[in-house]
Order: sequence, then C-alpha cells, then structure tokens
Amino acid sequence: MPDSDTIYHVPIMVNEVLALLEPGRGGIYVDGTLGGGGHAEAVLSALPASGRLYGIDRDDEALSAASKRLAPFGDRFTAIKGNFFDMKRLLQCRGVERADGILLDLGVSSHQLDAEERGFSYKYEAPLDMRMDQTAPLTAYTVVNTWPKDELRHIFSEYGEERFSQRIAERIDMMRQKHPIETTTELAAIVKEAIPAKFRNEPQHPARRVFQAIRIAVNGELDGLNDAIVSAHDLLNPGGRLVILTFHSLEDRIVKNAFRTFENPCTCPKSAPVCICGKKPTARVLTRHPITASEAEQQKNTRSTPAKLRAIERMMDRTNA
Repeated sequence: MPDSDTIYHVPIMVNEVLALLEPGRGGIYVDGTLGGGGHAEAVLSALPASGRLYGIDRDDEALSAASKRLAPFGDRFTAIKGNFFDMKRLLQCRGVERADGILLDLGVSSHQLDAEERGFSYKYEAPLDMRMDQTAPLTAYTVVNTWPKDELRHIFSEYGEERFSQRIAERIDMMRQKHPIETTTELAAIVKEAIPAKFRNEPQHPARRVFQAIRIAVNGELDGLNDAIVSAHDLLNPGGRLVILTFHSLEDRIVKNAFRTFENPCTCPKSAPVCICGKKPTARVLTRHPITASEAEQQKNTRSTPAKLRAIERMMDRTNA
C-alpha cells in the first residue's frame, strides 16, 4: 500500500495528455479529476508563469495529497472540493467563466484501489464502502444488501458487462437473506461461487466486473456523464481543448459519441440534399482513434492497459453555431 503522497496515484499517458492539452499556450486549465495531482503537476510544470490550474476532486484524501504535491506552485494552483459534474458552478464561484484546457481522468486512483479500508478492491478484506466522497450517504453495503435483485442484475449487466449477471444477483439475494453481506472478500467469494466453475480461473478475479458495476452505481459515475462532457465543452474558449481518459467501454462510448456530436451536430435526415437544421460544428476531434498507452507503460503500470485517450478542440461558441 503506498505510503507517500508522491505515489498516491501513478498518472497515465502523461506525455500524450500534455501533447493534446498544449499547456505551453498559457491560460486557465482545469483538472476535473485531480486525484493525487500527477497530471496536474505535469500541466503546471509546462504552463507559463501566468497560467493557472484548478483541480477538482470529491475525495478529501486526494485533495490533501495533491495540495501537498502542488504546494511549490503557490497560488497558480487552486484545489476545489466537488464533483466535475458540477464544474461550471464550482469554477464560477471562484470567478472563472472559461478555460483553455480541461482534463478528465475517469479512472479510479491507485490510492483508492490500494487503500484497503476504502473497500474498492476484491483483493483486500474491508467493509463494503467504495465511496469516492466519503461523506456521501450511499455505500456499496447499501447497494448489495438493499437494492432489489432485478436492479442488481441490471447494474451488473449494464455497468459491468457481466454475462452471468442474473446468476450473481440471485446468489447475492439468497445469501443476504441469511445475513447481511459485510465485506469485500465475502462478496467476492459469493460472486465466484455464482458463476460456472469453468469460468472461475480467469487471469483476473471473476468478481472484478461486479465490483466495477457497484463502484459505478455508488458514485454515479455514468449518471449525467454526457451532460458533464457538454458542460466542459461549453466552458472552453475557442481553441481550448478537452482531453478525457477512460478505462472501460461504457465511458469511452459516451465520450466518443459526445465528441462526434460536437463535430457533426446536424440532425437532418441523410436523404436531405442540404442541411436545414442549421446546427454547425462547435469542436473538432483531435483523436480519430483513441490513443492507448505504450507497451512500455503497460508493462510498467498494468492499470494503464485499458486506458483510452480522446480529445477535442473548441471551434466556436454554441451561441454562434
């Protein structure tokens, strides 16, 4: 388990992120998912002295670690407690109306996964928690022990893309009627028992998809994600860039579709000879295909393996489109 703020979270594809954000242009930048401040440190190091960076996170431990790490940058860095879904309001409260670059890293931080007591991992014995914001009321315990069986099946299938979602939901429902499911390892064992024996010895633990699904549900990670992307896009100055790192197909699909809509918002039928809806592009896609981590980075940091990086550049205001 990490014991230093400097390794709170290993940032992924730092050079690729910087190449897309281009912080050397200066201006105001936002790290909407601050984590331990790894990406933020790289951006601040590349920003001219007049540049500013605002870092948003809902995890108090992340904010504390990042603030220590970024203290040498003085008032060029501002930490903000909150959810990037509420980015526009959070920035406006600090007098910031527009930005020149925004980064969203949608992954769970290494620290959150490795901090046994946070209950994110099936590897460690811990209470079922999984909250990124530890003041939030909804926990994994509540989801596992009180949500209807059909709702569990739905999130396992939708958020975890788990093919045995029905069997797992039924097994959980049966076990929780005997006594509450209290810990991560107890839940992981129940999931493993629920799936067919021949699928129990995969390279990764068979509970990983269920844990992902519960984490997404607890933290509302996909609820309103498209709206949050649109809001971030609207905050950009013309020429500003939005860069997003995703770690599973559901997130990536939402990002890809949102970016496509910014670049091609026309809603006219394909059979129409000319556009009559009047909607014009407001951004151009910088990544025709998602960028992935190099083989060297994947070998050094296996958590970078599923990561996909996409970016857009703002062209004009929506009001002028």
